[in-house]
Amino acid sequence: MKEKFYPAGRKNVLITGGAGFIGSHLCDALIKNSNVICVDDFTSSSERNIDHLLQHPNFEFINHDVNEVLDLEKIPELKKFKISVQGIQEIYHLACPTSPKNFEKMKIKTLKTNIISTINMLELAVKYKAKFLFTSSAVVYGPRRKEDPYFKESDVGSVNFISPRACYDEGKRFAETAVITYREVYNLEAKILRIFRTYGPRMPLFEGHMIPDFVLQALNNKPLIIYGDESFDSSFCYISDIIDGMIKMMESNEVGPFNLGHPEKYKMIDLAKKIIELTGSKSEIIFRPPLLFMTPLGLPDISLAKEKLNWYPVVSLEEGLKKTIDDIKVNRILFDPFIFKYDEDYNL
Repeated sequence: MKEKFYPAGRKNVLITGGAGFIGSHLCDALIKNSNVICVDDFTSSSERNIDHLLQHPNFEFINHDVNEVLDLEKIPELKKFKISVQGIQEIYHLACPTSPKNFEKMKIKTLKTNIISTINMLELAVKYKAKFLFTSSAVVYGPRRKEDPYFKESDVGSVNFISPRACYDEGKRFAETAVITYREVYNLEAKILRIFRTYGPRMPLFEGHMIPDFVLQALNNKPLIIYGDESFDSSFCYISDIIDGMIKMMESNEVGPFNLGHPEKYKMIDLAKKIIELTGSKSEIIFRPPLLFMTPLGLPDISLAKEKLNWYPVVSLEEGLKKTIDDIKVNRILFDPFIFKYDEDYNL
């Protein structure tokens, strides 16, 4: 097959939410073979996640709220990517606030991002005839079922669309509807992945995600705080496995939706104990009331992703935790000055 010619030398890829936890790892993977346009406004992300990419000749960061229309051809920094001639080949739409602790403060932004930004990015995909990948969430299935905690893509789910967290849960469902509608009307190659709980380096601290907080708390011999009781459990997939699945999905002829996540279930208290063991910490474990955003989700049936994408998570929980711990150790000089925030929040 003849190799495709790109005026800019490489295909142009746009990533919304590219400075976030998952987005920045996706940028790292794609920069090897693509021109990467990272769009973010730091609502729940960090410039630190992409600092190492800012001087890369095939990377460009655009500080922009994706709820506003984005005209790529008017941005001077992007002239080198020859968008007016080459266009955009792929769009990964990840943008959405994800801060369990600050969920209440971000409800309107969350609602708008799920609805308005998704339509804006789909319009951009139509304009450039770009392949489009939307990262949906396990929340579209609704609460975990007692009789069968595993969800298949064929499960419709039961989401309470007037619940306190509906702006996120129902917002993701609406966004999937938008993707499907644009695919049908414009014959757009628009794909959907439903991402289950993911962890790894660059996961934000002090936001209620627990795993990175556990590590920093353990390294400082502070109590590890679980938002819930001893029965709280979930599945946890390491970030590199999720990135691998996303790229395989974009490169495939599949449109989904497919589940991406680790099928094994772990109790949060066992995970906390494992972190204490791996760090040699003297920390204890304490419990606090559940956060609205951190609820027991269903578990992923990944049969379709395994069959259609030849994808399966390969990083074990212990291996992933060791990598996460190593990253936080390396960056402790940045994190330790802020440990007082942890003490203030919990009167410790």
